[in-house]
Amino acid sequence: MTFSDLGIISPILKAIEQQGYTEPTPIQAQSIPILLEGHDLLGSAQTGTGKTAAFTIPIIQRIFLQRNKKKKKGRRVLRALIISPTRELTIQIAENISIYSRHTGGKNVVIYGGVSQHKQTSALRNGADILIATPGRLLDLIGQGYIRLNSIDYFVLDEADQMLDMGFIHDIKKIIAKLPEKRQSLFFSATMPQAISELSDQILNHPKRVTIAPEQTTAEKVSQSVYFVSKPDKNDLLKHLVSENPVASILVFSRTKHGADKIVKALHKSNIKSEAIHGNKSQNARQKTLQRFKKNKFSVLVATDIAARGIDVSKLSLVINYDLPNVPETYVHRIGRTGRAQEIGEAVSFCSNTEKKYLGDIQKLINQKIPVISDHPFYNPKDGGESDAKKPKKPKNRSRSSSSTPRVSKKNRGSFKGKLKKNSKRKPNFKKSSKRKKG
Repeated sequence: MTFSDLGIISPILKAIEQQGYTEPTPIQAQSIPILLEGHDLLGSAQTGTGKTAAFTIPIIQRIFLQRNKKKKKGRRVLRALIISPTRELTIQIAENISIYSRHTGGKNVVIYGGVSQHKQTSALRNGADILIATPGRLLDLIGQGYIRLNSIDYFVLDEADQMLDMGFIHDIKKIIAKLPEKRQSLFFSATMPQAISELSDQILNHPKRVTIAPEQTTAEKVSQSVYFVSKPDKNDLLKHLVSENPVASILVFSRTKHGADKIVKALHKSNIKSEAIHGNKSQNARQKTLQRFKKNKFSVLVATDIAARGIDVSKLSLVINYDLPNVPETYVHRIGRTGRAQEIGEAVSFCSNTEKKYLGDIQKLINQKIPVISDHPFYNPKDGGESDAKKPKKPKNRSRSSSSTPRVSKKNRGSFKGKLKKNSKRKPNFKKSSKRKKG
């Protein structure tokens, strides 16, 4: 199947082709025809499945066709509202809309908190078709009289489970109350807890359902491996992997903001260019850091989970889980940052003794056992690490002749070259490319 089989008009097809995309992802193939027919949609899909294009392309097309049919001139009024939980994700969605609408003449405005509202309100006064917003700033500008939602025909709630986790549920209900009853509504969430199901019932009218299982996004598109390592050795292992792949673009996940800063500090001591993004940094600083990473100004970006929402870097070589998440769904979100579109992704996880339970929960969710890499200098053979209270001593009885884990030469130690083989001790194989095509 190709995009032209989905009923997409030629101006949007041209923009898609210019991005180098030829085949739709499963959620795009299933969702786009439903949305072009005008149905409400309840979608369950992880980050990295292509869902942004799945809901933005039909909205752009329907607005374009309606505008051409009425042939109305003058100031534009808002026709579509897209709500997302973070600043980064609103910016990513807006960038995608700008790409796909480049030949349709559509206009969009993105608003979010943490920055001055002046540029945002100026853009709103000039008129736009689509508004992408975070809940807090949207309600603020509605209260100030800059925004009215009475003309909205299309409403999208993206990353609904994250909205719930971040405490936005009451803001969302306030926004929904201000929307016209007659509208097309789209609802996307990676998971469906009770509160999210109840909210979807309030938003949607006889919706069609599209579900992309987590297993599809991890097992099929991202090659995964785990490194058992004691906590004190994690920094050295990270330096080792980065030094083995000097031209790679690497996204490292830390569980905490303080931890992210410590990782960057440790990398700097080894002259490895890296920067961190997390909630303690201003929005402008985070955006500048992300743009520098996309332009290959440095090779390692260290992020917390919330700050990483919306990160979309084409040709991302590797995701490293420096800290395993205690929520298994978060793992799927993380590794979805690589392996986007038609690319093959690579994800590596560090697992210390205290994180073994998290690893078990993750493997249960994705329904597969993640292969263990043991041929690295910091391998800890005792079930994924000894006590993290102090740095473990080197095992006394491990020798080249007696160890069950083969030693490798210093030259080849930790190399990522070689073909990945399923269910075997394997070495990741990701592309060493310093060029990225904007997606």
